[in-house]
Parts: sequence; C-alpha cells; structure tokens
Amino acid sequence: MKIALIGASGQAGSRILAELSSRGHIVTAIARDPSKVGTLPNVTAAAGDIDVPDALANVLAGHDAVISSVHFSAANPDKLIGAVKASGVRRYYVVGGAGSLEVAPGVLLVNTPEFPVMYKAEAQGGVDYLKQLKAEDGLDWTFLSPSAAFVPGERTGNFRLGKDRLLANENGSSISFEDFAVALVNEIEAPTHVKQRFTVGY
Repeated sequence: MKIALIGASGQAGSRILAELSSRGHIVTAIARDPSKVGTLPNVTAAAGDIDVPDALANVLAGHDAVISSVHFSAANPDKLIGAVKASGVRRYYVVGGAGSLEVAPGVLLVNTPEFPVMYKAEAQGGVDYLKQLKAEDGLDWTFLSPSAAFVPGERTGNFRLGKDRLLANENGSSISFEDFAVALVNEIEAPTHVKQRFTVGY
C-alpha cells in the first residue's frame, strides 16, 4: 500500500515507519523537519505541518491511507482531520492515547485521581479527538489506544487487543512502541475496526 505517515520522526511514528517499511509498504514519512526521518527502504521523507492544512492535504493526496502520530496537545482536530478529508484519502488511522480508555463502566483513565497531572492536557486532547472522529462521516477512521505505559521496548508480536477498556496484567498496563506498531499495521492490512477505537496491551 501507499501510506502517508504524519509524525514519522517521533517515538511511536518512527517505530510505525520501520514496521511499514519492513512489510514492503511505500511510505511518505511526513515531519516538520524531514531530515529527522530515518532512511529506510520504500520511504520518502516529506515536509508537512499540521498547522498548515492546505499544504498538508496536498502531501497526503494520492495515498491509500493516512496515519497521524502526533501529540493531541499540539494538534488542532479541525485542521488535522480537515486536511485528511481535503486530501481525498478515506482511510485514516490515529495513534491514540490511553486516557480515553475506561477503567470501570463510565470511568475514563484520565478522570481517575491517580492520573498524572502533567499528562492530563494531552490525555484530554485524545478524549476530545476521539469524540470528534465518532461524529465524522467522511472518513473510515480507526483510533488505536496504547496501554497506560507506552514505552520503548521489543517487537515481540505477542499482545492482546481490546475495545474501550484499559488492558492490564500482573505487571500493570503497558505496550512497547514496537508492538503497538505491529498491531496498527496489522489493522491497516486487514481492517477489523473501521470507525472504531480499539486498544493493545500485554
């Protein structure tokens, strides 16, 4: 597939880029500073700014799918979603956050007393972004939330998938950037969560 990846130089984005490349997909790796994008097979680095939606839409046009891996606190949902829609690409995948996942019926992780204050703005941005996507008819979107700890690690290919409930085991709630990338690219290759959110964890 021909895939556009926004935020390709970030922690999650760089792992997603590597996974896409290793599977033979043709990727346009978009970053504000394309020199920060790693050199990989089938990857072309491109400049793009989520605050300049018209120019970004031009970069996205002609792809089979778009992935955005950007901080919600730095993204304007109207501009970013609008750029994807304007590009004419219908399939849209979002690297989500854990804050919008439930820890009990009707209780989101971001609203629990122990949730770190320093991450609240980012997490609430993810909650709002997901809400906006759910009202969006013009895109076949998918929002993949990581577990609570989203960290560098290994690519094991061994993980669990869930829907709207935070996944946890005896070691807590976690997923590596590498295994998150596996789960996301699996979904792109064989979509089973169109217009849905799902989550991945150990």
